[in-house]
Amino acid sequence: MRLLSNRFAKALLAVTVLGCATNVSAAPAKASSNLVLQQPNVSLTLANQLIDATMQACHAEGKSAVVAVVDRAGNLIALQRDDNVGPHNTDAAIRKAFTALSTKTPSRTLANNARANPDSSNLNTVDDLLLIGGGVPLKFGDDVIGAIAAGGAGGAVQDESCALKGIEKVLPQKTR
Repeated sequence: MRLLSNRFAKALLAVTVLGCATNVSAAPAKASSNLVLQQPNVSLTLANQLIDATMQACHAEGKSAVVAVVDRAGNLIALQRDDNVGPHNTDAAIRKAFTALSTKTPSRTLANNARANPDSSNLNTVDDLLLIGGGVPLKFGDDVIGAIAAGGAGGAVQDESCALKGIEKVLPQKTR
């Protein structure tokens, strides 16, 4: 009898400890679930589709380009450059995409605003921003999930046009 009650006591202790451990480990997860953000973001697949569509748009107009896509944190996700595009355009495309993401504004609009508004003109002193057209924020619903930029296609208007055509092909208006 004593052996049975000893085993029963140990089993009951084990179940109690497991029950407490389960409650302790479940409590932080439940309490912290609202502390963990879940946000839409640009995937590599989406970035590559956007780049392909943007390059096709540039090529359809007889232009070569470099196209960069950054995610919602400003990290470079994908980049593609035509053979005959100047090397400075690669850095420019990345910085224009970052600028569009960071300001949630097309980089050409930001550049125009900075020229027209003396209070905004100092934006050209921020190292990572590039106030040249070609960068466009990527939206999914109300969220800015990243940005795309083209460079080397013949100027700010042409760069932006290629990017906008790529976006329209891959992310139709209903998702943006």
